[in-house]
Amino acid sequence: MSKPIKAEFISQQLKDSFLTALDPIVNLFTKLNINPNTFTTIGFLISCIAAFFMATGYMRIAACLILLSGLCDTLDGKLARSSGRVTKFGALYDSTLDRYSEVIFFFGLAFYFIKNGWYLTSVILAIGLGGSLMVSYVRARAESLGFHCKVGLLQRAERILLLGAGALIHLYALVAAIWIIGFMSNVTAIQRIVHAKKQDQ
Repeated sequence: MSKPIKAEFISQQLKDSFLTALDPIVNLFTKLNINPNTFTTIGFLISCIAAFFMATGYMRIAACLILLSGLCDTLDGKLARSSGRVTKFGALYDSTLDRYSEVIFFFGLAFYFIKNGWYLTSVILAIGLGGSLMVSYVRARAESLGFHCKVGLLQRAERILLLGAGALIHLYALVAAIWIIGFMSNVTAIQRIVHAKKQDQ
């Protein structure tokens, strides 16, 4: 079997440090016996609110909310493992709401840019959304066939960070993030296809 592709937008060491920093919060929620699906649902609702603020032009509020949504997405998985409540339905519920969250947030972005005449950026948004969904689909399909497929440059965490940071900094930074996602999300999907093919040789 081939080794996973090492190129990463955010280093694994940085990801691990962030996850470790969340341990006290996760331990508290474990003691409170909070269902991990609660954070999945809250994260989805926050994404919907973020999409509204993005559509209406309140970029920095939307940025804070989408980053908070990403935090909830991290907490649900850690809480499930910490509390021993990892279930197949929980995984399905999490993956499904993650995809809906992306679709709704991208719709909010598209509404804003179309309303303000940024038509090319809207096209790139559509390409980025397609690529983002394909990144998740390729992994799910590949793993259902027995391949390892958690590889690639621009996974969900990186996409959320790019959009959130871009919207916090400036409108042009957000546009740059959208172009990066439009290109790199599709590159990531192709990376995963290639990685799966190597494992089948």
